[in-house]
Amino acid sequence: MNNRLVINFIPGPTTLHKMTGGTKVLLFVLYTIAVIATFDIRVLLPLMVLPLAAIVSMKPNYKPLVFLFGFTFLTVGVIGSVMLIAVSPDVGMVHVGSHTLVMQITESIYVTKETLWYILVTFVKRTASFLVVIAFALMTTPSEFASGLNFLRVPYKICIIVSLAYRTIPDIAHRFIDIRNSMMMRGVELDSRRASLGKRLKYTGAMLAPLIISSFGRVESIANAMDLRGFGRHRKRTWYAEHELTRADRIMRAFAAALAAATLFYIAYFKIINPYPVTMWCPFVSPENITKTNVFDTLFFLKWFD
Repeated sequence: MNNRLVINFIPGPTTLHKMTGGTKVLLFVLYTIAVIATFDIRVLLPLMVLPLAAIVSMKPNYKPLVFLFGFTFLTVGVIGSVMLIAVSPDVGMVHVGSHTLVMQITESIYVTKETLWYILVTFVKRTASFLVVIAFALMTTPSEFASGLNFLRVPYKICIIVSLAYRTIPDIAHRFIDIRNSMMMRGVELDSRRASLGKRLKYTGAMLAPLIISSFGRVESIANAMDLRGFGRHRKRTWYAEHELTRADRIMRAFAAALAAATLFYIAYFKIINPYPVTMWCPFVSPENITKTNVFDTLFFLKWFD
């Protein structure tokens, strides 16, 4: 496993690693749809726990995972929540249907209990999505990813392109690190404690030029090699990463079918037949006290144009 970029090139020893690429991609697609389809925290919490348990069972290197989660939490979670309160402080009323003031910062910026609940639910939803992606990346090799996409009837030429792009990410990152280290050995200061942000951005831009040029050269070499080997002559191809279905594959495909059926039922019943008055269920707001609000009414800067 690539410990820095959380990308697997060799199938691991666990049961999840040994499943076929088709099972992994099918489960990933259906699970992602299930997470996207709901804002109900009672559904999102189990959907968040399952990929977390899968990640723990694979016994990965947690250092890059913690870094990725911390970076995502800081940029999307903290900064996004602050900007949300600043731009649309009453967004909770749109999605929850009530207004309970917690803290008044200015006349147009305030915090409500419903907005905090909205931030919590969206955080759980984003965390579930993040964990699904990480679990899929940990258990899937680029070749299994390509064969899994082809299992879903994606044309195999597109599958090969996706596999090559997925496989090239670590090489580009390592090449960037090599270029950065060589520049530092020549006396270029890139340490954040010694060089200003402007200088570091300038030198980083200078590093990208040789990286892009070398990447184009590599793409040309790969394309020529594929042409010489007759790539694309036939309508179908086999995948050396695919193998016979295991017991885990059958169990997971049955789970995927049940998940797809549950998602369709949830969308049909709770979104079409008997929809909830607002987007989110909230434990401290009863359906009788819900007030519907247009989302554009919560954007205070739009009032400047009235």
